[in-house]
Amino acid sequence: MAKAALADLFPGFAPRWVDVADDVRLFARVGGEGPPLLLLHGYPQTHVCWRNVAPLLAERFTVVLPDLRGYGWSSVPPPTPENYAKRVMGEDMVGLMRALGHERFAVAGHDRGGRVGYRLALDHPERVATLAVLDIVPTERMWAGFGRARALSAYHWAFLAQPAPFPETLIAADPSYFLEWTLASWTAAKTLDAFGCEALNHYRAFFADPGRVAATCADYRAGATLDVAADEADHAAGRRIVAPVLALWGETGFPGQGGGRPIDVWRDWADDVRGEALACGHFLPEEAPQATAKALLTFFGDHA
Repeated sequence: MAKAALADLFPGFAPRWVDVADDVRLFARVGGEGPPLLLLHGYPQTHVCWRNVAPLLAERFTVVLPDLRGYGWSSVPPPTPENYAKRVMGEDMVGLMRALGHERFAVAGHDRGGRVGYRLALDHPERVATLAVLDIVPTERMWAGFGRARALSAYHWAFLAQPAPFPETLIAADPSYFLEWTLASWTAAKTLDAFGCEALNHYRAFFADPGRVAATCADYRAGATLDVAADEADHAAGRRIVAPVLALWGETGFPGQGGGRPIDVWRDWADDVRGEALACGHFLPEEAPQATAKALLTFFGDHA
């Protein structure tokens, strides 16, 4: 589906295109007034996942909503793990926010965006004032906690990380089926009801591009290699997140399935951590937008 045919789900937010590297241009929407707040989406989605949360946050913050490299409308570098390591994707966000005039900012990230967010906080503590991570635990801990329940629900971690072109070829057989099965199966209700037709059209358009599907696989290959190594190196060196951290997770989401309570896991990585479970599955911004917005407004407001 052409971009022009997709609904604008962020009235009042300005579209921006920002060059952050020689071969990477990010698409973002910007709206609101106040301290800068960067919202990062996850897999298999785009910035559209924040459509019901961003307007509420924009009442108090300048909200920046990018598509990660390889996702949505942003550039698609070659699908190697090196190009999709969270350290590299975090550097993208430093460049984006600097171009928009923000040297220090708050970050909230869901799923893969949360992984970019905490890597950004570790690598650039001077940039990240506060950090919210939604339905994740650190990548190293996620892999370490792969018992039976987590392996069955988070099968995509191993599947998407298989060598190219194996997962890409299987997804290409019916990308819409794979996308919709993935979205529905990770919700508490096991349906697509939380997403709505207009948002689903955005996600389907993204997944219809084989190059972007390959990019998402490279993202997960990085997650199984370079991202784990970065976590292990930081943990071994005693490096911790200095920004205050809010950990939110769904009652039926991935982090609660093995490896201890998510808030306890994050306290191994940061000194100042608060958090709670929300009554939903994996997709907090869409399954529980009001509760997600309230928690983020309280946390970021307390530290503004």
